[in-house]
Amino acid sequence: MSHAAVTPLLPDPHRRRGPALAAGLVAAGLLTMVQLMVARPMLLAERFVPGSGWIEIALLAGYAAWLAAALQRPGALPRLRTRIWFLFSMVFFGQLILGMLGVEQCLMSGKLHLPIPAMVVAGPVYRGEGLFMPILFLVTLVLVGPAWCSWLCYIGAWDNLLAKRSKLKRPLSPRWREALRLGFLVLTVAVAFGLNRLGVAGATAALVGGAFGLVGVGVMFAFSARRGWMTHCTAFCPLGWLAVRVGKLSPFRLHLRNSCVSCGVCRTDCRYGALDRAAWQNQKPHVSCTLCGDCLETCGAIELRFPGLSPAASRRLFTVLVAALHAVFLGVARI
Repeated sequence: MSHAAVTPLLPDPHRRRGPALAAGLVAAGLLTMVQLMVARPMLLAERFVPGSGWIEIALLAGYAAWLAAALQRPGALPRLRTRIWFLFSMVFFGQLILGMLGVEQCLMSGKLHLPIPAMVVAGPVYRGEGLFMPILFLVTLVLVGPAWCSWLCYIGAWDNLLAKRSKLKRPLSPRWREALRLGFLVLTVAVAFGLNRLGVAGATAALVGGAFGLVGVGVMFAFSARRGWMTHCTAFCPLGWLAVRVGKLSPFRLHLRNSCVSCGVCRTDCRYGALDRAAWQNQKPHVSCTLCGDCLETCGAIELRFPGLSPAASRRLFTVLVAALHAVFLGVARI
């Protein structure tokens, strides 16, 4: 059987102006709050030239507007998401490299921390302070749910590129994947707490965290690149386990309509292993779904829902929020 036809989202360029304007305003509003409320300048331009943060806000708001409009084009989402996601990763790690070379303005607090998503949880547990990234993570989950994992995680972009190099092979069952991630989360928190209680020096703790990060990169090359599904993100990353569960605070939900004919096309699009026969029968993806949106471009039987809105309006709202957050992260997310 053939899969259900896909209905274009906003084919008319004039109708894309509303979401573009909204995304620009949301990004500008959030960045203005950061500019005014955070004592240490967070915007990179402000750290070099006082007052220039407002110029950066304007540029990032314009970028958010462009991105929201571009994402409305039928069929554009999968490729564009991969490109802008990798762009964010390059900017993030570019700042890290500059910080390591002595440009302290490129570091979050002027001190070097580990660029590992698990440290968003482990870092505050070990240090007993440093809540900016956990708060940013929580705000993201409230606004766009687990889309943190498929749009905004600086490491996830690598896993995505490596997984898409190979034809999708059968992933582990959802139960095993989630059990592994939960185990790594418990281990991460326990080790961080133990290092704190034992008074282990920061350099030693950093070596432990760095080893964990290197194992994660090894998982990407050993499994994701060969199996075609995002093994690091769905079976290894402790932060991912939190994202897909705490992300339920967001009202956005992916739903499979009764018109689904179980053709299997969506399964090959989903690198998170969230769509299979069980998902089709239950009319909803597995918990590993990160709202990446790739499946929405190939099957009209899948739709994104938000309470009180039509599926088309739900997608527009999601696009506005995720485009705005992407621009905000470009401006403030750094180690």
